[in-house]
Amino acid sequence: MPGRLSLVATPIGCLEDITLRALRVLGEADLILAEDTRRTRTLCAKHEINTPLRSFHAHTGEEKIATIVDELSVGAHYALVSDAGTPVVSDPGAYLVSRAAAIGIEVEAIPGPSAVLAALCVAGLPVRRFTFEGFLPRGGSERKRALERVGSSDCSVVLFESPHRIHATLRDLETHVGSDRSIALCRELTKMHEETIRGSLAEVRDRLSDPAKGEITIVIDGKPPDEPLEDVDLDAIVTEWQREGLTTKEMARRLQVDFGWKRKTAYQAVLDARARGDDS
Repeated sequence: MPGRLSLVATPIGCLEDITLRALRVLGEADLILAEDTRRTRTLCAKHEINTPLRSFHAHTGEEKIATIVDELSVGAHYALVSDAGTPVVSDPGAYLVSRAAAIGIEVEAIPGPSAVLAALCVAGLPVRRFTFEGFLPRGGSERKRALERVGSSDCSVVLFESPHRIHATLRDLETHVGSDRSIALCRELTKMHEETIRGSLAEVRDRLSDPAKGEITIVIDGKPPDEPLEDVDLDAIVTEWQREGLTTKEMARRLQVDFGWKRKTAYQAVLDARARGDDS
């Protein structure tokens, strides 16, 4: 019988941020494939998990991957973890998953912490739709194209960046996105020195320490759409907000934050919805 490959999400900072299911799977697995065995060993020690560890990272060669797939094919149960967060997302593992799934090995996700979702939660920006770009290319035409995508995106964009390159990236973003675009820069999420800096690109760059420290996730507000989204039941939303006593200005601001609409577009949309409600 073929084995099983479990993709286990692990804490991005606080070691208590791990699910009961993840702890059970890590304890039951025959082997944990870890991007950094030292970090994973610390997590296992915290939760009294004695499963053997084997290194698995971006530079793991084809021969070692083939060995892992062979072992899974004859019944082994392995858990794959990254340094932190959800495996495969901007981390090694996609090729292993593809190889394993192709020969019928069960691949399961054990969901949990994610820097992407954590940053979106605290950003205070529209998150109804978002794009994840991961780490930007280091340079050249690929980096320029990626920055242009970020600038033209009509939904929020999430980026990862290292503390050593963050100031250069913020400068590049100002050039391609605009210094007035709102962003949230999340540093050291869930850790002791967690910090979220919100404001325009220019404001955030000025407030960020130099050199910066810690792992960084950025959420960038999308380019405001020219027209309201058609799939929003605005009349129902405005009616509910009226019951709550919100003013027209407050409603317009909510539409800006929740859906990324331009200020004038949001304000006019609220006026139109209120007029339709008065006529009915």
